[in-house]
Amino acid sequence: MKWRDRTVEEIAEMICIPQGTEGSSFFRYRSSSYITRFFRDADTDHVHDGSTRAAWAADILRKILDEPHLDPHTPPETFCRVIRLLMDPGDANNEGPDRPGAMRMLNTALGREGFEAFYAEDKQCYLRHTGTKKVAGISTSPHRPFSAVEVARRAQLAAYLDVCSEDDLIDEILLPMLRHLNFHRITAAGHRDKSNEFGKDVWMRYRLPTQHYLYFGIQAKKGKLDAAGASKNTNMAEIHNQALMMLGHEIFDPETNKKVLVDHAFIVAGGEITKAARQWLAGVLDASKRSQIIFMDKNDILNIHVVNNVPLPERALPKLLAKDDDELPF
Repeated sequence: MKWRDRTVEEIAEMICIPQGTEGSSFFRYRSSSYITRFFRDADTDHVHDGSTRAAWAADILRKILDEPHLDPHTPPETFCRVIRLLMDPGDANNEGPDRPGAMRMLNTALGREGFEAFYAEDKQCYLRHTGTKKVAGISTSPHRPFSAVEVARRAQLAAYLDVCSEDDLIDEILLPMLRHLNFHRITAAGHRDKSNEFGKDVWMRYRLPTQHYLYFGIQAKKGKLDAAGASKNTNMAEIHNQALMMLGHEIFDPETNKKVLVDHAFIVAGGEITKAARQWLAGVLDASKRSQIIFMDKNDILNIHVVNNVPLPERALPKLLAKDDDELPF
């Protein structure tokens, strides 16, 4: 991850401010031994070599930014730990523990690179990409405990899933979530023109670290999927036919100028996909196609949406009362 020299040097200055400026700075002065301790607390093995402190810290930050990271929107984990230590509320200087002055200076530097720092409910400082709103340094495991704010966001999205249309499920929930997860060329493949759909509501691709691509198709249904559905839209026999069509029909990738087959098919439901439905579909597919099917139901959508901090659809947000509505209608 390549950042501007100016940004790196400003953050290095915050880590080790010039001697004698502590009385007017929002950051604490760190001598050579304390700089070593700072980076050791960030789980690194860097030891100050006695050279100019700020220049040395800037070089270390560049090395840290060169470490492996998940994607362009997520700095290396070590850098996130450095920022968390730098903004420890207990290290506040010349201001309160919420550190507004220090946060303002840090965000001025981070803003050039498309990031911002913020304090979460746990009073720890995290980094967030300003474009995607993706938060670095927080586990994206859907099995981790949720905070109170995340539980509230999950409930809001769940309520919206219960009332939204199938097109809303695709356009306002699935597509933003998939872009947030770094899928590429996400294309709604003729959902409103059923004759051109060929079993796919959406197709997309994902680039592996080897620079190879995997292609995915999505068949999305609004409600519950059961082996004994009441209509063809929720009947797994129809889903089976669409899955076979999805896997057997080529798609054209305009970027590579080639036709390709879908490697995996997502069966997505805005409600529950019952165990009976999963078992029925697995039973009628041969072994090769069975391994190509991936299920995603309402709980999966909610958990992935919340842990990755994907913005909620506008209509899922709670409506604020208008100023004129605060008076009782007597």
